[in-house]
Amino acid sequence: MGFKANARKHQKKSGDGSKKSSSAVKEGVIPCGKKSCEGFADKDMGGRSLSIDNAIETWGDGGYTERKGRVRVCKSCYKLWKKDNKSDKDTY
Repeated sequence: MGFKANARKHQKKSGDGSKKSSSAVKEGVIPCGKKSCEGFADKDMGGRSLSIDNAIETWGDGGYTERKGRVRVCKSCYKLWKKDNKSDKDTY
């Protein structure tokens, strides 16, 4: 008996109805720090944390909300920030 067969022996049967639905949508807890965004900045949903200086460069002064000295942003806002600052790295 190989290790896969041994692992299958200890798994629960899939026909017992206790299988969770994979289509369940996760609810966010931490809102995005960009004021015009409705997304969530939870780590398991792809959220990131930016410094206040980086947020000011992209969204201007007052276009964000601060949390513990950092700005928590959702995945889509982080992508926008990254795309906006991509050209800055080429000038070195």
